[in-house]
Amino acid sequence: MMIDFRNEPFTDFTVEANKQAMEAALAKVKDQLGRTYPLVIDGDKRVTEKLGQSINPGQTDQLVGNMSQANADLALQAIAAADTAFNSWKLVSPEERAGYLFKAAAIIRRRKFEYCAWLVYEVGKNWGEADADVAEAIDFLEFYAREMIRLGGPQPLTPYEGEHNQLTYIPLGVGVVIPPWNFPFAIMAGMTSAAIVSGNTVVLKPASTCPVIAAKFVELMEEVGLPAGVLNFIPGSGAEIGDLIVDHPRTRFISFTGSRDVGLRINERMAKTSEGQIWIKRLIAEMGGKDGIVVDASANLEEAATAIVQSAFGFQGQKCSAGSRAIIHQEVYDRVLELIIDKTKQLQVGTADTNAAIGPVIDQNAYEKILEYIEIGRGEGRLAAGGSIAEGNGYYIQPTVFADVAADATIMQEEIFGPVLAVCKAENYKQAIDIFNNTEYGLTGSVFSHNRENLEYARVHMHCGNLYFNRKCTGALVGVHPFGGFNMSGTDSKAGGRDYLLLFTQAKLVSEKW
Repeated sequence: MMIDFRNEPFTDFTVEANKQAMEAALAKVKDQLGRTYPLVIDGDKRVTEKLGQSINPGQTDQLVGNMSQANADLALQAIAAADTAFNSWKLVSPEERAGYLFKAAAIIRRRKFEYCAWLVYEVGKNWGEADADVAEAIDFLEFYAREMIRLGGPQPLTPYEGEHNQLTYIPLGVGVVIPPWNFPFAIMAGMTSAAIVSGNTVVLKPASTCPVIAAKFVELMEEVGLPAGVLNFIPGSGAEIGDLIVDHPRTRFISFTGSRDVGLRINERMAKTSEGQIWIKRLIAEMGGKDGIVVDASANLEEAATAIVQSAFGFQGQKCSAGSRAIIHQEVYDRVLELIIDKTKQLQVGTADTNAAIGPVIDQNAYEKILEYIEIGRGEGRLAAGGSIAEGNGYYIQPTVFADVAADATIMQEEIFGPVLAVCKAENYKQAIDIFNNTEYGLTGSVFSHNRENLEYARVHMHCGNLYFNRKCTGALVGVHPFGGFNMSGTDSKAGGRDYLLLFTQAKLVSEKW
């Protein structure tokens, strides 16, 4: 009997045994750094002459791994392999497909600290952030496996005398999966496993800054026995293979998580029908946010300030759900700002393997972009904390707070994706909600209030896919907080929810007259 879904517990690293296990995993993984990883096409491992490098962003002279790079010809071979494999994979029962996910989840659970260690080295997550990433990967596998079993049989229909009617969900075909670098294990595994368990085959193009953790997932799926061709792995330059795999006539859908600009470009290209294409391609997209936390005069100010700092600076603000805006009622503005500044200044910046609260940002491009926004912020608000680079042989930036920022300022409108918080004063509560809504995004938001009327007003008027009351706006849990947003935040795909697998399937009705 299958037990009900439960979220994977987070690890308490204050427990000495867990601390020692993590330190041992870091040492074990450190000995494996610098290896070369192959492409995988139809189960065939291929090491190419052209290699990309994955560098530890917190220690830039440390090579995490060399990654084989696909060219156009190899990308075409991957699509062909996935297309051929689909003919048999689509006929595998939902229960059998789900079994591969259950096995993978069990193995990850046994090796949790090792996967955490890879995240520490490859993207600079501290231990808690890495553990949450790995736990979410387990959750996605467990949840989607159960969902496929639930959706796998005939669905309820209205009875009609003289006919036998049956509606089932069938897979779409070949899917291109393009995951982000900020949750390189959880989101990558979730996007990929959702497509596979629904009966589709996948061409996986990992983020260029963190391909090694994706390679580890591909190795895992081979270990559990996933048939060749169901999951094809092609790291490579977006300029060289990105358009090709999006445009290809045998590509049935694209599952993308990343920036607004790239998502819109994919949407534009896939809307054009390629020669030989016999379907309208489907896009499942999550494209970022400019999220905020609203604090009214009745709120618990200590809790609000703690949530603001956690939401703004967790994983250096490199989350699409990061609360990069704090919108505070004028009656409590000064006190909340004081608390935010104090809590921000207590955050330690350091290497991820030492488990500092604030680690590096992902790479040189992000580093330079964030510093440019900090310079913009100096002209748009009052620098209240941070505002500079931090010490270390990596891409370290101090957590930065700008106060007294206007609602229409650049740092209130544009996604920075770094440790930068803009604080804005609102004259009244309804104006605060209007300020919150005044962006092109609509992903997450939070309200701190003990006024029921205000909370109910926010429930109706705050336009975002994930709205939280009296808690931070990050940390969505699979099955608990289905995740996805409105407007330029994407297609509101609701990852980790009961609707998600429907995006990877199509409904087929068979009616037989007696």
